[in-house]
Amino acid sequence: MDGFTIGEMLAMQRQLQDKYKEKWEAITPDSGKNKLLWMIGEAGEVIDIIKKNGGTRAAVEDSLRAELIEELADVLMYYNDVLLCYGISEAELKQAYISKFERNLTRW
Repeated sequence: MDGFTIGEMLAMQRQLQDKYKEKWEAITPDSGKNKLLWMIGEAGEVIDIIKKNGGTRAAVEDSLRAELIEELADVLMYYNDVLLCYGISEAELKQAYISKFERNLTRW
């Protein structure tokens, strides 16, 4: 895989949402806050791995690294759900990211 774009992740997340639309909460602006809360929960699982095992072990020990990456993927899945809830496109996110990056280059 040469790269993995936000657009690809959004498409995959749409596919999951479509498949489970009868079982999962709808993707709407009103459900965005719930997706954010689930994302924070997943971020907590990432933190737990690092807290319990140390950052170096989590980065280099194969089984811990796999667990860390899987939890980070969960964070990204909920992040993409949030983007879908608010109808934020890849292009909008890219522009905001570039703008913020450029501001940060001159901050300190």
